[in-house]
Amino acid sequence: MNTFGQFFKLSIFGESHGPAIGVVLDGVPENIPLEEADFEADIARRAPGAIGTTARREADRPKILSGVMDGYTTGAPVTIVFWNSNVQSQDYEQFAAVPRPGHADFVANIKYQFANDPRGGGHFSGRLTLPIVAAGVVAKKMLNAEYGPEDKPEKLDVKIDARLLEIGGEKDSSKWDDLLKATAAEGDSLGGIIECTVTGLGVGVGDPFWDSVESCISHAIFAIPGIRGIEFGDGFAAAHMKGSEHNDPFGPDGPEKNGAGGINGGLTNGAPIVFRVAVKPTSSIFKPQKTWDFENKKETTLQIKGRHDVCFARRTPVIVEAMTAIVLADLL
Repeated sequence: MNTFGQFFKLSIFGESHGPAIGVVLDGVPENIPLEEADFEADIARRAPGAIGTTARREADRPKILSGVMDGYTTGAPVTIVFWNSNVQSQDYEQFAAVPRPGHADFVANIKYQFANDPRGGGHFSGRLTLPIVAAGVVAKKMLNAEYGPEDKPEKLDVKIDARLLEIGGEKDSSKWDDLLKATAAEGDSLGGIIECTVTGLGVGVGDPFWDSVESCISHAIFAIPGIRGIEFGDGFAAAHMKGSEHNDPFGPDGPEKNGAGGINGGLTNGAPIVFRVAVKPTSSIFKPQKTWDFENKKETTLQIKGRHDVCFARRTPVIVEAMTAIVLADLL
């Protein structure tokens, strides 16, 4: 399914090398200021350019097709589209018969009986995170919009901030560029870890049992291609602690530490939501890899050509923010 959410719903569409990709947003309230320039900052954060990112360059200019009039949302579904132009589809012709290790080529061909679009990864491509970032821009505006009667409007002050903590196990950001250059020279790739913090939600956001805040955020985060793990607060380290170490004592202003990552019983407890995400190394690498040739029915060696990130974790923090904003807008 390509639709997510119960009250704030988004449906993504398109393929990496198709004419366009985009998103339809249903449940956007009326009178939220929105114009195409509002998307520029977050789209720029996702764009390539830093060392270790893809050489593919797209304009990535959003076009709002519906749901906005005179600079304000109308209450109707908002449709945002991005046109593809800089494609090199010939780089992907061989992968129908010779699937790339770590990619969706093999499973997609089996599930869709070779009818799926393999170019650039098709609908499985990380390029589909671009409309998700656009949806996140709208969700962030919804989280901080004024609601209620004109004489007593209510407004939250929700801030979502995701940042890259490490690349390939290296936490010193001053060493990342050299590490990525060396890895690229080897024809290989690296992963990373991202931390996201959310403030301003207050107490009680979320719903037990299936719609706990952790459940909903985790669902959305794992929809990002290449995510391998998520932990909240103390995370996996909690398994090595005693209860007296992990529990968060309460004071007059709520929790006095944050081992739970801002969530108790699936509901926000007033402390910041804090979680970390593990991003895998890019699957498309230049180093030769063993795979199976389904056409000739034999093992073969595959050396992938094309324009691929050495570490796509560098471009992922803003996507994590977008997914988090989408979830919170739906829960609220």
